Amino acid sequence: MTARSAGAAVRPRVLHFVTGGFSGATQVAVDLVRAHAASGRFQPLLVLRRKRTTSPERVAALRAEGIDVRIVPGWAHLATVWQLAALCRSWRPDVLVAHGFSEHLWGRYAGLLAGVPHLVHVEHNSRERYSAWRLRQALWLSGRTDAIVGCSEGVRRSLLARGFPAATTEAISNGIRLEPFAGADARPWSEREPAIVMSARFARQKDHATLLRAVALLRTRGLTPPVRLAGGGKAGARRQAEQLASQLGLQDQVEFLGHCSSVPDLLMRHRICVLSTHYEGMPLALIEGMAAGCAVVGSDVVGVQDVVEPGRNGLLAAEGDAPALADALERLLTRPAEAERLAHAARRDALRLYGLPTMTARYEALLQRLLADTPGAGASSGAPHDDA
Repeated sequence: MTARSAGAAVRPRVLHFVTGGFSGATQVAVDLVRAHAASGRFQPLLVLRRKRTTSPERVAALRAEGIDVRIVPGWAHLATVWQLAALCRSWRPDVLVAHGFSEHLWGRYAGLLAGVPHLVHVEHNSRERYSAWRLRQALWLSGRTDAIVGCSEGVRRSLLARGFPAATTEAISNGIRLEPFAGADARPWSEREPAIVMSARFARQKDHATLLRAVALLRTRGLTPPVRLAGGGKAGARRQAEQLASQLGLQDQVEFLGHCSSVPDLLMRHRICVLSTHYEGMPLALIEGMAAGCAVVGSDVVGVQDVVEPGRNGLLAAEGDAPALADALERLLTRPAEAERLAHAARRDALRLYGLPTMTARYEALLQRLLADTPGAGASSGAPHDDA
């Protein structure tokens, strides 16, 4: 433990650095900052890397609830590192937790320059866009990082496959707030609408196209369930999905809801939750569907595979395979007793395994373990320069 944080009256300072794009990684960082404040074990600071999609309203809402939020520039990597390092020198964190790609690179460079005693890298996806040069940097930084966390067991395995050190790499599953889903058991299966919900932002990672093609296949089989697509994201990706829905003749069947302020209530009114995706870290949207008591279908990719056990608590369909997804949806739509059984098992798993307190307790235990150990080497020189 550092000298400054050794006193009983002084809480260790933990800085969480993450994209300001309000992705799933941002949500995890926010949840951890809230948990630190609630537990009283750490003094937290949330630092966002500015993006074009950084919402002033959402930042203001976080500040209004008492979260200390700072923003560093994102227009150039050097500017991000320089400003974050300056912030670290003034705020003096005991631990810097850098979430997500590529923020975990710039965050740790800043931490090294500022001499932050402990660095933590959190990987939030199984298929990040590592070029050979970016991977070289990440592996170099891993030797100067106290802990590397994958947000699921699948992500941990993907990190090890890339060459990250096994001794400092572990898995801590993401979790969700379960309180909004407390009313799920009061929504009987028979009273729910036999419709499909997918709650996911519009982006290259998510595979709305395969879901839409699967729904078109269902029409040829005489099944026309309503489909609700909730989520913001990139306007171009949403336009592509809307154009595809029109080309497939699904305008009257598919509803684009945009950002939904009450996803739990939306899910609890429906029977089926789908996550059609190309890759995941830990699929929070699917876990929310499980907590809501929906029968869930997910793409058979890393991350989703860790959550869904086919035939016991949900179904899987091969990535990008519209006929396979249509088969899974047809099974749930035409076998309501089986779908209800899967939904009940999914909700039990969500409550038992994926609550936010479980995630935050594991992160806080990790931080306490790092602070109890001998501090690492601290700042180093000779870091490779990123010309990108």
